[in-house]
Amino acid sequence: MFPHELDHPVLHALAGAHRPLAIRRGEAARYRPTVAKFAAVPPGDRAEDWADLAAIAGEDEVVLFGLPHAVPAGWDEVERFEAVQMTAPDGFGRPHPGIERLGLDDAPAMLALVAKTQPGPFLAETPLLGAYYGVKEDGRLVAMAGERLTTGTWTEISAVCTLDSHRGRGLATKLMEVVAHGIREAGRRPFLHTGMSNLTAQRLYAHLGFERRDTANAVQIVQVAR
Repeated sequence: MFPHELDHPVLHALAGAHRPLAIRRGEAARYRPTVAKFAAVPPGDRAEDWADLAAIAGEDEVVLFGLPHAVPAGWDEVERFEAVQMTAPDGFGRPHPGIERLGLDDAPAMLALVAKTQPGPFLAETPLLGAYYGVKEDGRLVAMAGERLTTGTWTEISAVCTLDSHRGRGLATKLMEVVAHGIREAGRRPFLHTGMSNLTAQRLYAHLGFERRDTANAVQIVQVAR
């Protein structure tokens, strides 16, 4: 049985909206390695699905994101940690002046900003996952946010980051609202992830009206390698 979209967002994204960015074999799938490290196998951890994942992963480390997996023999579990999944309140999202749409030409500036702020994994072609928006001052990108995983009903807000020198001005909130507005205009609903231990981020998102989605199974991020 195919799991709920938010229980296994990578599986749904790679089977749907992001299929053009996927490498697939059988029921296993991964993003192209220049786009994201995320990969997916269906629930159940069947040996044939992990064998297919091994074939498309090669020597790369890949990251499984969703319901917990039992990593089989032959794989090394590099890291595992739990994430909190939060959904946006109805009506969250609106446009703001001074926010501009970013493109692949902005990728070097986006990568430089990510290197300084560490919001999470971001690669050269990560902007292909969805719409990214930023704030520039004197030609320099100082804050950004964008879309990551997209399922049939939901799109994830991700890569929310601001230079230390520009914090305290509400740029992150404005960017999240702009991203959420675009998600709703596309007929989907916004959601996001943050680390289980990142209480500061959880309080900020709760202040904006986001609600934590508690499920019977924690959302886990598992990085594995052959």
